[in-house]
Amino acid sequence: MTDKSLADQVALVTGGSKRIGRSIALRLASEGADIIINYDSSKSEAEALVDELKSLGRRALAVQADVSLRADVQKLFTATENEFGRLDILVNNAGMFFAAKFEELTEEQWDQILNVNLKSQFLCAQSAARIMKRQGRGRIINLSSLGGLLPWPGYTHYCVSKAGCIMLTRCLARALGPEILVNSIAPGTIQFPGEPPDEDYIQRVPLHRTGTGEDIADAAAFLAKTEFVTGQILAVDGGRSLV
Repeated sequence: MTDKSLADQVALVTGGSKRIGRSIALRLASEGADIIINYDSSKSEAEALVDELKSLGRRALAVQADVSLRADVQKLFTATENEFGRLDILVNNAGMFFAAKFEELTEEQWDQILNVNLKSQFLCAQSAARIMKRQGRGRIINLSSLGGLLPWPGYTHYCVSKAGCIMLTRCLARALGPEILVNSIAPGTIQFPGEPPDEDYIQRVPLHRTGTGEDIADAAAFLAKTEFVTGQILAVDGGRSLV
């Protein structure tokens, strides 16, 4: 990884209060970035993370917003501009995941997962691009999934939403260059302390382990700092996409 500081940069992480979002926020802050933590309902976790980021010497702000709603997205980006005056890195991390048999999948479930996983990335990228274009540079990192690359019939709605994230990434890389670089991270199974190990995944993948939040944060830090990578989908999966 290129040794480049993110000092004086501002990063916004949607769904940033827990799990992968939290890991990414902490990593970008450790490299010098100031952080906006977006959350929907996890207020206490978001505020605790802001305190932790401030203890690292970073400026940090928690903003509640349902990023599948344009009015909330506008509120989020207005708060970002008012507090920091700029935005260098957007991490579109907010998402949801649940199983549903295709024959039983409801219209409400379909709309819910498409709105949270895909529409939110469109709305946030559009708002971020206006700021980044004005300042002449920016990085957008969309969290997709192996589910956007591999067909999982028990998760058709999820797979379609994440495949949309992948194509959105590619389209935005063409639309927003050269000032704004747009890439996606496609995580495999990521587990956190206290969760039972996914033994099937561990046996299947070449690296024989599941991923960690830090594995995804490493990828996000690389994509936040790269100068010559855009429109790419980085599978961080221990090799699961190979088998």
